[in-house]
Amino acid sequence: MLEKSLLRYVGVALLGTSLLGSCTTTKKYNDLLAQKVNLEREKAECEATLAQTTLERSDLSKQVADLSEVRQRLAADTAQLGSAYRKTQSLYGELSNTYDKLIKNHDKLLANSALETSKLSKDLARREDEMKKLNETLTKNRSQLDQLSSDLQAREQRLNELERILAEKDKAVDALRNKVSNALLGFNSKDLSVDVRNGKVYVSLSEQLLFKSGSTKVDAKGQDALRKLASALKDQEDVNVLVEGHTDDVPISRGTQGMQDNWDLSVLRATEITRILANAGLPGTKITPSGRADNVPLDPAKTAEARQKNRRTEIILTPKLDELFKILEAN
Repeated sequence: MLEKSLLRYVGVALLGTSLLGSCTTTKKYNDLLAQKVNLEREKAECEATLAQTTLERSDLSKQVADLSEVRQRLAADTAQLGSAYRKTQSLYGELSNTYDKLIKNHDKLLANSALETSKLSKDLARREDEMKKLNETLTKNRSQLDQLSSDLQAREQRLNELERILAEKDKAVDALRNKVSNALLGFNSKDLSVDVRNGKVYVSLSEQLLFKSGSTKVDAKGQDALRKLASALKDQEDVNVLVEGHTDDVPISRGTQGMQDNWDLSVLRATEITRILANAGLPGTKITPSGRADNVPLDPAKTAEARQKNRRTEIILTPKLDELFKILEAN
């Protein structure tokens, strides 16, 4: 467009020059030449500008093409982004719903948790109270257990002491039985026996050895046996002597001097034996006479043999158990 304007301008100038050729002055001619030169220069500048513009236009066309390609890629990317955006919006909606549900569940859980916490706190307080009571009971039981343990130890000590004393007593009883048996070895076993019953030494003397029928006087052979027994017991300071007179169930004869029944007979015989033992040197403070009449028979039968067994005197030797009684009283 610029080139056409220049050509038109030049044509107009040339036409004016030809029309005025003859009548133009040199000055005008020079002005026109100057204008021509200027026009040619301007033309050259316009052509350079046109070339530059053409080059720039080419560059701009290339940039437009590049921009169009970029635009197409952006459009494609925009379509993908739109699809992704829509998917994201959908996911966002789902997430929002899920979040709302979670919030509601969380609030519900918080409410339930508060209720449960309150319940657990009450249970904990109750259990702590129970634990406190249990600890108090345990402390009390432990104190009782310690006391019981202490009492048990004391009882075990007393029991050991009792066992020791009983063992010593049994040993002493056996030694006493052996000593009495040795002292009375020369007598018939049917008339005299020595045995141990209930921790005591029983010296059983038959009526035949000691008395005539119905009499309270001891025969010489019986007196000999009693003196030997007294001699064996003189050094037994811790032994008590009980003399028991026994009769059979046959009533005494009427008119027997100084006696009304078997009670009198049993007591008088026991008293007589006690007197002989005391005269033989056994301290009277250690001897106790007693009569049992026919109340403790060896054989309850009504035969002559049974009645003969029942007519007897039993001298019961009992070791003193002062130590044992002291321990028992301490319990």
